Amino acid sequence: MFKKRSYETEVMDDLQLGGNLMTQTLHELDFINRWLGGNIVTITGIKQLLSNYATQPDKPINIADLGCGSGDLMKIMVHWARKKDLMVKITGIDANDFIINHARNNSSQYGEISYENLNVFAGNFQNLQYDIITCTLFCHHFTDDELIILFKSWKQQAQIGIVVNDLHRHWVAYHAIKWLTQWFSKSSMVKNDAKLSVARAFLRKELESVLAQAGITDYTISWHWAFRWKIVINTK
Repeated sequence: MFKKRSYETEVMDDLQLGGNLMTQTLHELDFINRWLGGNIVTITGIKQLLSNYATQPDKPINIADLGCGSGDLMKIMVHWARKKDLMVKITGIDANDFIINHARNNSSQYGEISYENLNVFAGNFQNLQYDIITCTLFCHHFTDDELIILFKSWKQQAQIGIVVNDLHRHWVAYHAIKWLTQWFSKSSMVKNDAKLSVARAFLRKELESVLAQAGITDYTISWHWAFRWKIVINTK
């Protein structure tokens, strides 16, 4: 089961989905990311990219967060940037209109954050430019061939770099999240999708193969708790 990626569709992949089920699901995903260490993986990736970059005091760092969900991680980015006296402009991108509206309401007190309802394969997104592109628990929703297309595009769009935070496909991770979500989750979507996300996730060699086929060579990849891969790609 874990030798190859599953391409079974998740409930979350229905871009028309909304309502109370989606609201509860987004709430629970935020909880999972906070308590299983997922958010810090993305933040440390941004720090790594900026460690060799001379920021300009009057120019905000322009970040796009793809598959932004509730916007919770973007608020964490803002708090981190404020502590570092960094100006940031963060755009949440999602193809689900309900999610965008939910996230916009969730981030209404943050002037640094805005949202766009865009499909990452569409020209109106791929023509946009950013300093940094981030995506958390996003890449496993796509086939390897689709990821090669996306990485080629992101490489041209991101002027500083890309941070990918996604899951390590492993039997321990699969059975652990299956048990945890059956125990605490009130969302049928989370109960279905959480374990499936692990089945759709990656081994290191698979990520390396996708990056190689996308022509990306300047990157680091590291493993983090709980069963997360962090890929930091330099594009400048």
